[in-house]
Amino acid sequence: MRPKSLEEIAGQKHLLRPGSPLRQLAESEAGGPAGLSSVILWGPPGTGKTTLAHVIARGPHRRFVELSAITSGVKDVRRVMDQALEDRDLRGVTTVLFMDEIHRFNKAQQDALLPGVENGWVVLVAATTENPSFSVVAPLLSRSLMLTLHSLTEQDLLELLTRAVEDQRGLGSTVAAGEGVLEHLIQLSGGDARKALTGLEAAAAVALDRQAQAAEPDAGAAIITAEDAERAMDVAVRRYDKQGDNHYDTVSALIKSIRGSDVDAALHYAATMMEAGEDPRFLARRLIISASEDVGMADPSALQTAMAAAQAVQLIGMPEARIVLAQAVVHLATAPKSNAAYLAIDAAISDVRAGKGNGIPAHLRDAHYKGAQQLGHGKGYVYAHDAPHAVAQQQYPPDDLVGVDYYQPTGNGVEHSIRERLARLREIIRGRRGN
Repeated sequence: MRPKSLEEIAGQKHLLRPGSPLRQLAESEAGGPAGLSSVILWGPPGTGKTTLAHVIARGPHRRFVELSAITSGVKDVRRVMDQALEDRDLRGVTTVLFMDEIHRFNKAQQDALLPGVENGWVVLVAATTENPSFSVVAPLLSRSLMLTLHSLTEQDLLELLTRAVEDQRGLGSTVAAGEGVLEHLIQLSGGDARKALTGLEAAAAVALDRQAQAAEPDAGAAIITAEDAERAMDVAVRRYDKQGDNHYDTVSALIKSIRGSDVDAALHYAATMMEAGEDPRFLARRLIISASEDVGMADPSALQTAMAAAQAVQLIGMPEARIVLAQAVVHLATAPKSNAAYLAIDAAISDVRAGKGNGIPAHLRDAHYKGAQQLGHGKGYVYAHDAPHAVAQQQYPPDDLVGVDYYQPTGNGVEHSIRERLARLREIIRGRRGN
């Protein structure tokens, strides 16, 4: 069912508009570096990277060669380059080299591709599921177009599955999908066209076997049921790369969901990371940061929960640690939120870096060493515990920072009472001036 032309490709409409680089590459008759550019296709599994490479290779006077970075090495690349140079110069044939999983090539292996790309011996079509900015060497990036493929929509997948049921290249109408079956397959595919088609094929085999067992003559097309689909596919497979974009995107979504107090979304992203085999210690560390950055003094116990969860993860490990981590996620997501402490320290650091803070007041300096009293250290210091409520009127910050309020508590959670108490504290400490 692999498409033979751009018109048969489902999805990726943003790359297939008239005049787009990809369409020009697929339809161009010219060879060499002036006519065809190498491309790097970046996108999730099952979105059409290999298919696009095959379509590009169907252009006139082209030869398709496929290498996998998993099984190929520098020797294989050089052999392809030598043959490509001979085909170009002697036969007028352009070699389209499809390099799958290029992110698995190390720097030396990727460098071996450069002469062929730079001199136009091959048109490189490289596929990767990881961000090329991090996984492909800069010289190769600069000589190639980087095109991003999007996940296929449900409508894209429905178009593919319907075609596969009816087309002679596929099931040739030997089966028919029952009500909602194709939609069910799509839901189980996780946006992966290859997985959806594989599931359809397996479900069709189940339906055809059932029909054969029933021995019904002239029964017509076998009907695929939802039960057939579930037997064929079992469960959806999550796309998650612990070293790639999915890793950072998912943890970003988790923290932002906690910050936004959406406990259900936060639990979903936490579950995604756990099911993908993420290190639970990493998840626990991120929760500790969120406890101070996003919850802060609105609920000081949130940090205690996050710290306890991190310790529990070390003690008991997975899978039981999922329960502890879930409790921490729920606590943080449902807690009142404040980033006041976070903003306060950043503001203080900004002033320090700007050179503010002209010395520590003499009465606050250490007066315990010999000669300190002669310097005036400690003179006039008021011991706070001797004052009513253990709060004394006294200057604590440097002269140029008197009256600066770094910490601005919100009215959320515990900070509501802190805000009222802080106002009284500042009034007493700073005296009647109120500055």
